[in-house]
Amino acid sequence: MDVSLRFWCDLLGFKIAFDRSAARFAYLARGSAQIMLCQHNSRWLTGALDRPYGRGVNFQIMVDRLDPILAALDAAQWPLFEEPIEAWYRTGPVEGGQREFLVQDPDRYLVRLAESLGQRQLD
Repeated sequence: MDVSLRFWCDLLGFKIAFDRSAARFAYLARGSAQIMLCQHNSRWLTGALDRPYGRGVNFQIMVDRLDPILAALDAAQWPLFEEPIEAWYRTGPVEGGQREFLVQDPDRYLVRLAESLGQRQLD
């Protein structure tokens, strides 16, 4: 839990909104993005907990600016899963653009952080 909190708070810029340290639980927020971390909750156990835990999960978190997060990750020598790219995704009659990169948290969950580039009309 301590390693995860350092990653999410120190590197990605989340703040602890509240926690229950005896339960090894923390509710984190960054702008409108929220995530809950829990070291272990046997009530919600859906299967064996084998590393890496995050197989098949991809969390996207929209932020105002990627550069401060990228700088914090670089200073901590935290590896990126995918370097920043510009991506455009069709959303009906327009495309929504974002600058995005991928990083894995300490439990190997894949986190995609993105900043908006706005929209453009399709040709």
